[in-house]
Amino acid sequence: MLGEIVVTAYRALGALHGDEAYEAELRDVERRAREAVVLAAIDGVTGTPIGCATYVPGPDNPWAELLEPGEAGVRMLAVDPAAQGRGAGTALARACVERARAEGKRRVLLHSLPIMTGAQRIYARLGFRRDEPRDWEPVPGIVLMAFALDLGGALPG
Repeated sequence: MLGEIVVTAYRALGALHGDEAYEAELRDVERRAREAVVLAAIDGVTGTPIGCATYVPGPDNPWAELLEPGEAGVRMLAVDPAAQGRGAGTALARACVERARAEGKRRVLLHSLPIMTGAQRIYARLGFRRDEPRDWEPVPGIVLMAFALDLGGALPG
């Protein structure tokens, strides 16, 4: 169910670009849960999942993208389009940051497509800043924008 939520959210943004291999990777939440940490957002009324994020604990993790020692990452954060705007994305991002802080990480890094402006507003509210030198083009024509949060104090708002 969580994998379908991720695929649905990415499709709604037009973020899959017909990439069937990446769609399969997004859908494979079970693998991410074995190799990293998957956090889920649950609807408080229905008890059903409405989103998830993959927390990557460090650069040695198979899900790490450009992480350096002392850093954690966030990948594939997605909320069902029907549930967006209710705070689930913020809660997931905040939970990843809080986990990194509890593990003594010095920074959290994530990448976002330029079209993911709603997610980028969440990241900005939590204190993430653009880290342009760590932008990445994993395949030609697909640029992932880097955002980093230095962990030193309390989370905003």
